[in-house]
Amino acid sequence: MSVMRQVLQNLRTGVVDVTEVPCPKARAGHLLIQSRASLISAGTERMLVEFGRASLVAKARSQPDKVRQVIDKIKTDGLLLTLEMVFNRLDEPLPLGYCNVGTVVVVGDGVRGFDVGDRVVNNGPHAEMVCVPKNLCAKVPAGVRDEHAAFTVLGAVGMQGIRLLEPTLGESVAVVGLGLIGLIAAQILQANGCRVLGVDLDPQRLEVARRLGVEIVDVPAGGDPVETAMTLSGGVGLDGVLIATATQSGTVVKQAAQMCRKRGRIVLVGTAGLELNRSDFYQKELSFQVSCSYGPGRYDPQYEEKGHDYPIGFVRWTEQRNFEAILALMASGRLDVGPLISHKIPHAEAAEAYRVLTDAPGTLGVVLEYPAAEPPLQRTVPLPEAKARGEQRTVIGMIGAGNFARMTLLPALRGCPAVFKTIASAGGFSALHSGRKYGFEQASTDYKEILEDGEINLVIILTGHPMHAPLVLEALAAGKHVAVEKPLCLTPEELDAIRDAYARCPGRQLLVGLNRRFSPHAARMKSILATRSQPMCMSMMVNAGVIDPDSPIHDPKIGGGRIIAEGCHWIDLMSFLADAPVVRVVSTQIGGDAAGPVRDDKVSITLTLADGSIGTLHYFGNGHKAYPKETLEVFCDRKVLRLENFRILRGYGWRGLRKSRLWRQDKGHHGEMLALVEAVAAGGPPVMPFEQIDNVMKATFAAVTAARTGMPQDVD
Repeated sequence: MSVMRQVLQNLRTGVVDVTEVPCPKARAGHLLIQSRASLISAGTERMLVEFGRASLVAKARSQPDKVRQVIDKIKTDGLLLTLEMVFNRLDEPLPLGYCNVGTVVVVGDGVRGFDVGDRVVNNGPHAEMVCVPKNLCAKVPAGVRDEHAAFTVLGAVGMQGIRLLEPTLGESVAVVGLGLIGLIAAQILQANGCRVLGVDLDPQRLEVARRLGVEIVDVPAGGDPVETAMTLSGGVGLDGVLIATATQSGTVVKQAAQMCRKRGRIVLVGTAGLELNRSDFYQKELSFQVSCSYGPGRYDPQYEEKGHDYPIGFVRWTEQRNFEAILALMASGRLDVGPLISHKIPHAEAAEAYRVLTDAPGTLGVVLEYPAAEPPLQRTVPLPEAKARGEQRTVIGMIGAGNFARMTLLPALRGCPAVFKTIASAGGFSALHSGRKYGFEQASTDYKEILEDGEINLVIILTGHPMHAPLVLEALAAGKHVAVEKPLCLTPEELDAIRDAYARCPGRQLLVGLNRRFSPHAARMKSILATRSQPMCMSMMVNAGVIDPDSPIHDPKIGGGRIIAEGCHWIDLMSFLADAPVVRVVSTQIGGDAAGPVRDDKVSITLTLADGSIGTLHYFGNGHKAYPKETLEVFCDRKVLRLENFRILRGYGWRGLRKSRLWRQDKGHHGEMLALVEAVAAGGPPVMPFEQIDNVMKATFAAVTAARTGMPQDVD
């Protein structure tokens, strides 16, 4: 089998490269597709390439909101950690492209209506093989050529804007911005029986529009869009304006308002400055709306990822049905995208295609063509950047290469005496990038190769939460030592299954990412507290921050909710410091109708521990991001310890400790990984005894139950 290639961009340098990447695996609800052609979006992708090529200062100037977030993080987490996070983020590969047409190679489980061999459009990237959810695919009619079908996704963007504009037969509509979306939208409006006025600053685009039958305003030659609109409409004003520009200027919207008749409609499908003048809209009672991408279903995980379609009787035009409508217009000849193709370039020469896009004036559609060959299905590729092997006895296989892996755990593994053998991710490109950066020997899209590899003895699981328990069970059954990011599992039933499986694996390490107990300050606190003569009173304040109510973390089946997903961290830390298990839990969460759709991220949890100590976890998601995220106070023996964001430890009344400060925040990730790697190599007792993991997970589940029922919960 051969290796597939994909177009990736480095955001820090702006370099665009065609890279060998493991072929993605066909997932349930998805289609695995071999690409035949793909279209470079002249607007979105040009913007990304230009952003990547810009200096750090220019990048910062273009994203002032991001700069403010960075400044806030510096205040709470320190300069070094924040800069490392920023540069790691910029160093990530960005897959380019979202306008693809290809042939179905594998139909995933649960997919109906598609067969192997079907030619389909989809929003997959510029890659020889793409794995795309079924609701983001549509069959291509026999009479539509590949290079034309590749315009479908962009066409659907214009189509959705037109649907919001609601033009009727005989109306006059202006399209401002005659890029690919604007020129396609103009033809759709003509097919709808509208008289179309095209406005742009580029003479070549104006000429293309004129040839397509659009009446144009030659602005470079002195044409006035407002005067032309009034002339076209007999002095009344246009019925609607579709804005398909890519500008930050507010002049476009102001001019659109002046072109409209009373109660006209304006829809924005591109970008424009939104400094709206009330008088422009007030006197005419104009409506203004921003269109979202391809149509209903976009960014809805229930529709896109889980495949739940909207009933056609209630949502006539979803994004998939918009795809189908564009293809039908192409098949009937009422939409001709042939004149919009400026260049056709082989996929292997994609870097040249992006040079043409940014450097050649007047470029419209750049189509990438793919070789007609056997599907490149190789799912594991060797990495030449692999570190040389030494005497290490721990051999690591990592499943998952998402944000946490790239930003936190892989940097924490630096310096650990281990062989980094295989890293796997669903898409492949993230595993490839992380594998190269951190010296892995292979990158893969098949995690089972890790489990079946007899040399790998430590499996690190960093996937989405629903996969934690199943993968832990598989890895234990394969005879591996296991580390899994928190939470260990999402339900008590999964915890029972893991407990039984681990009991059958004597001598195996099972570590959960409750890393704070491994931080230098936590270790020092435990050493100091070992001399106490009385139970402790602990107060943990977590300024958790706001997460969008639609985020999957709030879904009990996907993220588990924020207490299960994150609260286990601090329950474990307090149990660790007391050196005692939790025996009883009382929880109170914010109440009332004004609490909003999410309540369990504003909760107070009180723990009773077996030694008589008590701990209170205040987990609040409604604070300001500039305030420190984590503050722990411990009271005992008329003394106090205060830990501030895992950077500063203060002692009040403790001999030998007044203030201890780290140069950078350290939440224990490196200490955790180093202890595990050394324990796997040397053997011996578990780094984290399972009875402690078991108690923390039970206490976490009890905290959620107590908050929902209002009843105290005993922890068995």
